[in-house]
Amino acid sequence: MTFDSRLFRRWIHRASQAAAGLAALAPLSAAYAEWELNMPRGVTLISREAYDQHMLMLWWCVGIGVVVFGAMFYSMFRHRRAAGHAAANFHHNTFAEIVWTVIPVVILVLMAIPATRALIVMEDTSEADMTLKVTGHQWKWRYEYLEDDVDFFSSLAPESREAIYSDPYATDNYLLEVDNEVVLPVGRKVRILLTADDVIHAWWVPALGMKKDAIPGFINELWTRIDEPGIYRGQCAELCGKDHGFMPIVVRAVPDEEYVAWVDDRHAAQELVAQEALRDWTVEELMVRGREIYITACAACHQQNGQGLPPSFPAITGSEIATGPLDAHLDRVMNGKPGTAMAAFAQQLGDSDLAAVITYQRNALGNAVGDSVQPSAVRAAR
Repeated sequence: MTFDSRLFRRWIHRASQAAAGLAALAPLSAAYAEWELNMPRGVTLISREAYDQHMLMLWWCVGIGVVVFGAMFYSMFRHRRAAGHAAANFHHNTFAEIVWTVIPVVILVLMAIPATRALIVMEDTSEADMTLKVTGHQWKWRYEYLEDDVDFFSSLAPESREAIYSDPYATDNYLLEVDNEVVLPVGRKVRILLTADDVIHAWWVPALGMKKDAIPGFINELWTRIDEPGIYRGQCAELCGKDHGFMPIVVRAVPDEEYVAWVDDRHAAQELVAQEALRDWTVEELMVRGREIYITACAACHQQNGQGLPPSFPAITGSEIATGPLDAHLDRVMNGKPGTAMAAFAQQLGDSDLAAVITYQRNALGNAVGDSVQPSAVRAAR
């Protein structure tokens, strides 16, 4: 036998490729180890009921499978031709046909009884202790606590958005963190009203055991009663556009006294925002605040560098709007542009935030117009 150097080199090359592939998969194996095959049991009555129904049906199906396949394999083995059996010759068996029709019907009825009982409980939103209205926007959520007069928007946290362009692994809860959490009291029945402002979204928190569509022009409802304090994360579960994957939901369940304190803090913060809108801001203050608002509200479409994604999302850098007359720029941001993806931000942002983000757009991102907008000008334009 002669030594073939080319074959040896080819074998070494392929071996090195295989080793490199295994090394690349090594970090993934740790992530796969954290995957769960089953659904979570959750922390609410609805989630536990759904889990229990799921497991009940699963074990029923396992039992049916064991009986059916056991009978089939036993018959195949016991009556095989090698054991001297001959195939029977018959047209039909009325008794067998009745049995294999009646038994599945009985099984389905037995499954339907607990499932129907669970569905009735899930849809019963009566006698709620409080009501939370949730509105889906591209791409954020608005939460309105109807009894407590609290109203805010919840968007992807800035650190997660910035990590999209850098290192996602260095950010905790990447794409699952928000700037404003939903805070709910433990032990209270919360009625949740769902709708949308633009396209269909879906509000989904697995630990709470619920998911329902938010549809423009319609009000869907569900309810929850969280039994355990903690932080529970979810996402929009309906494909809603370019940044569908960047619409996380974070629910923080707290004891009742902590919830009352949180409501008081929100009222104080809302009053502070109202007071801040009555004073004149320096350009430096507007630019700092404007960058925060831009990353949260504008960067999803126009990109962090202002270059946009033409033609659907035009650039802000050098645009006629951002470098043109101030009144036209203010009108576009406040009222949007019908027929395009440009949303109206008059109801989404306060006077100070609108003034800040417009000032930032005109004096950053490659623009240097040199002017600024005060909250009083925004208030006058409403």
